Amino acid sequence: MRKILVTGGAGFIGSAVVRLAIARGYAVVNLDALTYAACLDNVASVADHPAYAFEQADIRDRAAMDRILAQHRPDAIMHLAAQSHVDRSIDGPAEFIDTNITGTFTLLEAARAFWVQAGRPADFRFHHISTDEVFGSLGPDGQFTETTPYDPRSPYAASKAASDHLVRAWGETYGLPVVLSNCSNNYGPYHFPEKLIPVTILNALAGKALPIYGTGENVRDWLYVEDHADALLTVLERAPLGRSYNIGGENELRNIDLVRKICALLDDRRPAERPYADLITFVEDRPGHDARYAIDPARIRDELGWRPKHTVDQGLALTVDWYLANESWWRPLLSRSGVGQRLGRGR
Repeated sequence: MRKILVTGGAGFIGSAVVRLAIARGYAVVNLDALTYAACLDNVASVADHPAYAFEQADIRDRAAMDRILAQHRPDAIMHLAAQSHVDRSIDGPAEFIDTNITGTFTLLEAARAFWVQAGRPADFRFHHISTDEVFGSLGPDGQFTETTPYDPRSPYAASKAASDHLVRAWGETYGLPVVLSNCSNNYGPYHFPEKLIPVTILNALAGKALPIYGTGENVRDWLYVEDHADALLTVLERAPLGRSYNIGGENELRNIDLVRKICALLDDRRPAERPYADLITFVEDRPGHDARYAIDPARIRDELGWRPKHTVDQGLALTVDWYLANESWWRPLLSRSGVGQRLGRGR
């Protein structure tokens, strides 16, 4: 049984990786600082599993990283821990620079020391998980490939771009066995209630306005989070050293169309006095709002044989049903700092 250290494993995507890895027979060490967007309820289903361990620690803490690696001796590190909300990065970029850049550097150095001390095992892997936002913004045509030049437009995207460069450099300079992946927008169960899809679901249920930035024409490629977790384990298991993969959902939608789909699902499952789409409200746009993201998934499809299993209609139905059935999970999170507030005005 291989052992994986997952950083950020109490977050949205990280917890999906933890749950799937345990289901597939891996031993998992979940390392998470438990910042505002983390929730241990995300991994409650595996918390008592004999192959699961939890460590509360910050990736910026080198002593803690050295201790945890020496104690657990993982065969691979899957690095998902990051500050990830664009609006929060606009209002407070320092935390993003510190966590996403300095934290990745600290983790890389701890991983390199551990790998050297272990005799540089050939099957060790450091898998860095990143975002398509590092590539910037697209016009109406074209898709991001693994060779698209980096052109980040937000403090969040810039901090992730920097972390990508650090990982590649540690692979080239020190020989650390690294692989990388950049994903499109994730959605699904356990999504922290400050992103577009959970905000739309929960505001609709509360009869509140459904805020859409600008005119709602911004386009995103939507990736169901459990499909993403499957792709990440595929990359970990099969990717050649130094290779990067763009992971997309093959589901492009304008934000306004996405919100309307959610409203239609709620009209069917939890009908109100009037259609939920009546709550749609257009608000001041985010500064530097990227117009369109789109992933070309040819490399991961052709080289690793991976494709997403869920269409956006299937994934949204599963997501809406999950939120309707799990109020005990999301209700306490509504009181966390910044949730329900308009962030990212850049003022």
